[in-house]
Amino acid sequence: MSITVKQLNRLGLIVCAPFLGIFFWLAAANLSITLPDEVFPKVSAASEISLTAADTDKLKSSLDQAKQTAVSTAQSIKKSVALYNQTNENMSQIAKVAAAQSGRPAMIYDRRITRQLGYPAETVQSDNLTAQLFKIKAQNFTGYAMKVKLKSPNAMQMVLGKDNAGQAETTLSAVKRYNAVAGVNAGGFADSGKKRYPLSTTVIDGKYVNGFEPTFKDLFFVGMNEDMELIGGNYHSQNQLDAQKPKFGASFVPVLMKNRVPQPIPDKWQVSPKRAPRTVMANYKDNQLLFLVTDGYNENGNSGATLQEMQLLLTRYGAIDGYNLDGGGSSSLIFNGRVVNKPSDGQLRALPTHFLFFK
Repeated sequence: MSITVKQLNRLGLIVCAPFLGIFFWLAAANLSITLPDEVFPKVSAASEISLTAADTDKLKSSLDQAKQTAVSTAQSIKKSVALYNQTNENMSQIAKVAAAQSGRPAMIYDRRITRQLGYPAETVQSDNLTAQLFKIKAQNFTGYAMKVKLKSPNAMQMVLGKDNAGQAETTLSAVKRYNAVAGVNAGGFADSGKKRYPLSTTVIDGKYVNGFEPTFKDLFFVGMNEDMELIGGNYHSQNQLDAQKPKFGASFVPVLMKNRVPQPIPDKWQVSPKRAPRTVMANYKDNQLLFLVTDGYNENGNSGATLQEMQLLLTRYGAIDGYNLDGGGSSSLIFNGRVVNKPSDGQLRALPTHFLFFK
C-alpha cells in the first residue's frame, strides 16, 4: 500500500495537535515558574569575610617568606663581596711579595759581584743605566773598574771618531760631543797617511764600516747585539757574525776569557809588551758589563798590568767572558765628564772608535 504526501501531512497534524494546543494555552495564560530556595546553598557575609582573611594570611605568609629569602640572599651577597675583597687584597699582597722575591736573586747576585769589586767611588743611576766606578789597587799596578747595568737599548752605543771612518778624536771629546755620561776606548786602529782607521771588522748601527774581514791570527770581534748582550770571539764568515745580530762592535787581540775559563795567551802578547796600560771589556751572567782600565807610565813594558793579571782580575770579579781592547796610550776611561785614568802619553790619544754610555 502506498501513502501519498497529503496523507502523510494529515498524519503529522494529528500527532502534533495536542502539543501545539498546550503551547498556545501556556502562552495565553502568562505563567511563570519559580524554583525553591532550597535549590541554592546559602552563603553568609561572615563566610565571605573569613575566606578573604585566609587568602590574606596566605599572601602575608608568602611575603614574609620572600622577605626572609631576600634578607638571607643579601647577607650571602654581602659575605661574597667581603670574601672577594679580602681575596683581592690577599692576591695583591702575594703579587707584591712575588715581585719582590722575583728580583731577590738578581739583587743577591749583584750584591755578591759588587762586594768583590769593593765600595763604589761614584755611581750614576737613571732610567737608562746604573754605572758604578771602583778603584783597583794591585801589587804591581793601579786601575779602575766600571760596572754598567744597561736598562735601555739607548744606554750604550759605539761611535766613530768625528762620526767618520778615517777620523779620530779622544774619548773625552766623543763623550762631550754626544753628551754621554761615560766613555771607554774601543778597538784597535791602523794608520794610513793622515788617516786613522778602525782595525778589521767594525760595526756601527748594525752596518759594517769597511766590510767584513774573517778572523785571522789572534784577532777577535767584540760588541753588543740587538738585545744589548755582549757577543764576541772569532768569526770566519759574515753569516756567522750576522747570526748574532751585531748592533755595534770593534776588533782587537786577544780573547782573555770564555765561559769563565781563562784562554791561552799567545806568546807574542805575553811579552810585547809584558806590562802596559790595559782596557778590558767583560760581562756577567745577568748581562751587566765590566770594564777594567789600568794605569802605566808608558808602553815600554815596565809598568802597568800583564794580560795574565787581567785574567786574574776577571776571575776574581766573577766575569763570564773577557776581551782585551786597545791599550797603552789608547786606554781611556771617562766618568761623569772627567778623565779618570792617567793616560800614559800624558794626554788622551785620538782614536777611531769609542764606547759611550748615556743617562
